[in-house]
Amino acid sequence: MLVSSLILASAGLFALVWWLHHLLARPERIFPVTAEWLNQLSVDRYRPMLRLLNEEDFRILRAQPGCTPEMAEKVRQQRYRIFQGYLRSLESDFQKVSSALRTLISEAPEDRPDLAGVLLRTEILFVCGMWMVRARLWLYGWGVGSVNVAPLVQMFNRLRVELGALVPAADAC
Repeated sequence: MLVSSLILASAGLFALVWWLHHLLARPERIFPVTAEWLNQLSVDRYRPMLRLLNEEDFRILRAQPGCTPEMAEKVRQQRYRIFQGYLRSLESDFQKVSSALRTLISEAPEDRPDLAGVLLRTEILFVCGMWMVRARLWLYGWGVGSVNVAPLVQMFNRLRVELGALVPAADAC
């Protein structure tokens, strides 16, 4: 029991380190960091995601006359797939904002260790949060538990706001 727990913990730690390396060591991409570009990455696009897997909706659906268990399961699986698409988009948008912020920090005329620290902490927390959401989503696909993506959306928005505070200064250059 102890050996299998250690193996599982080691595999999880290895996967986390690999994912962090992948996230942090990927080549920098140049983005058109403007207020317009940043507004296109609005957190509003993820609001439907917050309710997509809400169990209350499924209870209401199952209570409707003529709703069969097969119909309810089909809706559940459709929402599951839609949620996965939202999750991929959220991760992609987070990486875009993260890369843009990292580029602006590295090209800034003065050092910003405070902002670099916030960025690194947020990236690590986001990666760990994605692991948790994906694990819960996998369980949800088997009909177990629920998925709360709100903390990831909030992290994305905080990073977006940090970047937004630098955009006017970047546009003025």
